[in-house]
Amino acid sequence: MPEYDDDLRLALELADAADAATTRRFRALDLKVETKPDMTPVSEADRAAEEIIRAGILAARPDDAILGEEYGLEGSGPRRWVVDPIDGTKNYVRGVPVWATLISLMAEGADGVFRPVVGVVSAPALGRRWWAAQGGGAFAGGALGGDPVRLGVSKVGSLGDASFAYSSLTGWEEQGRLPGFLELTRACWRTRGYGDFWPYMMVAEGSLDLCAEPELNLWDMAALAVVVQEAGGRFTSLDGADGVDGGNAAASNGLLHEEMLGHLRPRA
Repeated sequence: MPEYDDDLRLALELADAADAATTRRFRALDLKVETKPDMTPVSEADRAAEEIIRAGILAARPDDAILGEEYGLEGSGPRRWVVDPIDGTKNYVRGVPVWATLISLMAEGADGVFRPVVGVVSAPALGRRWWAAQGGGAFAGGALGGDPVRLGVSKVGSLGDASFAYSSLTGWEEQGRLPGFLELTRACWRTRGYGDFWPYMMVAEGSLDLCAEPELNLWDMAALAVVVQEAGGRFTSLDGADGVDGGNAAASNGLLHEEMLGHLRPRA
């Protein structure tokens, strides 16, 4: 049995519980929404979902640490759960169905670096869920039931044939990456601004070939990285460092990764 199968089963159970809470309040006319100090919105559903997930982890894995977007870091040790209760809160509060609960387990390696080893991305309003554990492959399932589908990235090897997704234009100019970003969009066959978790899952499925974002937090990336990598893709920072510690992300089928990063380098 792969090393993290039990943890993956726990993450899927936690996603079930969180989905029940978030879908119950989705498009509720009396949904309570506040503005956090960083000027981003948070809803009562964000907090409720994270509380449910934290309680489940504390009951099942009391020795593990937990890092969540809404309630910060609790505990310490070589295993750390990372939670984004609703990735895409702005969509959620406006009634747009593109949002998901992200649950990841990160494990500390011999080099002292924490890396994601389990990831679950659950998007109940879309009727989709994606999941992966290190060494076990990546899978997806839908609301219509049936057997899970094993994921694999595309084989597209030319930017002229590639589909590229991004979240928005914000941030690219601030980092001096806007000229290269625009060049990349012109070089690709198709570009779309899907945003948040969804383009990374489409890269894992093979329906997109590459995606990138200039500003992200750890909880935005950890679950996504495992799914992309277990589907055969690459997940790095915009500067090419493998993993989720760069504050931004680039994901691809691997064949186009270096070419994408070349376009996205900062320029004076």
